[in-house]
Amino acid sequence: MRQASNKVMFGINIDPSPRIAELAVELASYADSMAIDLIGIQDHPGNPNFFDTWTFMTALAVRTQRVRFLTNVANISLRPPAMLAKAAATFDILTGGRLELGLGAGASPEEILAYGGEFRTPAEAVEALEEAIEIAHLLWQPGDGKTPITFEGKQFRILGARPGPAPSGKIRIWTGVRGRRMLALTGRLADGWVVSNTYVHPEDLPEMQARIDRAAEDAGRSPSQIRRGYNVMGYIRTPSSPGLRLKPGLISGTVEEWADTLAGYYQELGLDTFIYWPVAGSAQEQIRLFAEGVVPAVRRRLQAVG
Repeated sequence: MRQASNKVMFGINIDPSPRIAELAVELASYADSMAIDLIGIQDHPGNPNFFDTWTFMTALAVRTQRVRFLTNVANISLRPPAMLAKAAATFDILTGGRLELGLGAGASPEEILAYGGEFRTPAEAVEALEEAIEIAHLLWQPGDGKTPITFEGKQFRILGARPGPAPSGKIRIWTGVRGRRMLALTGRLADGWVVSNTYVHPEDLPEMQARIDRAAEDAGRSPSQIRRGYNVMGYIRTPSSPGLRLKPGLISGTVEEWADTLAGYYQELGLDTFIYWPVAGSAQEQIRLFAEGVVPAVRRRLQAVG
């Protein structure tokens, strides 16, 4: 059993869709007023039904004051890391330090190639993600902004770039990865790890967590330095809910059943961050049930066991 060592955090997903633009502002404002820590925004630039993630996040951020924003996760195959680092620092400064930067290599070859990116082999993707993290840290370092930085990698390079402005504080970098080498990279370099229950089932998590932990220890880091996130997709039922048949891997249950499940994930699987993605019903009602029902119920369960 691997119990989480970090304080539990809760988030919600908001799709960057023009179809729900007004609703997205309402949901963000509601999350900001509740005990919700994060708003996660997925990044699929090639999806014709999605806004650009950074522009969309910025629009939501100006309507909020407290809640943090997680790119879940930014596609480095379509976002050059130097420019991604610049965008991240800008967002972080303008929001008073409310950015969590999730990074991934990009899952869809068709999307990447269609938008002019380079789809990489698995080995190249590991190199690219490692280099992207290194470039971000180089460009975020405080200084006079005059000392040029050069980085020559196998996948990316920057030639005499002047860093700055520096973020307002430390930006946590999360990875959204599953492969063995990617998990090891996460243990060595990342501040967080986030995957989805539709792609990584609970029974697969212990082995993946162990790979992250071993890599962290080998690098001289404490595994507790790395937050562990789970995109929990599903449906919260009420007595009046219609009967729904959901796809395998999705979670369906009452508020109390959800609370039991997430508290168990924290205590037994070492997960400490849960981002809710409603898949059916009214988004407003589902997120209300999560924020006002599931979240406090999980906290009560965890406080009861110390």
